[in-house]
Formats: sequence, C-alpha cells, structure tokens
Amino acid sequence: MIAAHGTAGSAPFVPAAERHRAQLMKYANRLTHGDRHRAEDIVQETLLRAWRRPPATAAGDDERLLAWLYAVARNLSVDMYRRDRSVPVGALPLQLLNRPTDGDLADQVVTGQLVRTALGRLSDEHREVIVRVHLCDRTGDQAAQEIGVPPGTVKSRTHYALRALRRELAA
Repeated sequence: MIAAHGTAGSAPFVPAAERHRAQLMKYANRLTHGDRHRAEDIVQETLLRAWRRPPATAAGDDERLLAWLYAVARNLSVDMYRRDRSVPVGALPLQLLNRPTDGDLADQVVTGQLVRTALGRLSDEHREVIVRVHLCDRTGDQAAQEIGVPPGTVKSRTHYALRALRRELAA
C-alpha cells in the first residue's frame, strides 16, 4: 500500500485512490487486452501520479476521483501503445535491413557510410533530433531538455527528419 505523502493536502487522498486499486486493475486489464503485467504497470503509475499530484477532486467526490483515475489509466495505456508502435521502421531501405548481420564487413562499412552521408544532408535541427533520439537513445523529453525546445517540437522534428532521411536513403 502507498504511504501518505506527508503534506496536509495529499494525506487523505492516498487512501481514497488506494481504495480504487481493484477497480483500476480490472479497467487496466481490459485496456491491455488481458496483459496482467502491463495492467499492473498502468495501475502503479496511475496511483503514483495521484500520490504526486492529487487532483482537486481528492477531497470528497469519490465518483470524480475514480473518473480522474480512469482517465489517467487510459492515457497511460494509449501512451504505451504508441510507444510500442513508434519504432523507427523504415528509416533504412528494406534492402539494407534484410542483409545478414554476419555478412561482409565491407557491406557494413558501406551501409554506415550511406547513413552518415544521408544524415549529413539533413538540416541541423533534423540531424540533431535523429542523433539524440535514435542514436543516443534519449527519450523525446530528454532530447527536448538537452536541445532547449518543447517536447512537441522534438516529436515534430523527429517525424519530418525520418521522412527526409528515408528520401535521402532512397535516392
């Protein structure tokens, strides 16, 4: 069970949110199509968010609290789904992806050079997000903080950068 946060405003909220754990688990289980581990992750993250920043409904209205918890759980489920689908498939042409990994070293060098050349043709902004997000394995939020732009800008630049990179590699 989650311990109370320690501030006067959040102490009564935590038990209220915790009371809804079973209902949240059923809901998250439906959202994840029966994947119990993902459902548990969603419930845990939902309750953590409720603990960190209790909604204004925490003081009394149990129905509004449950609705808020369901909304957070649903958003987390959607985020998980999108994250799983966001693998940058198509950044390289299929011919390069289908080559055996134990192939000729010369092929690997040529492929690396093709990618470096294509990256060099991108704008500075596009190259920067591709390098940070895909080569340095940063999240969008981390890259945004490092670059000094909003996370939405990183998302947009990444989309357009991958599109431009595909065009360069296909040429």
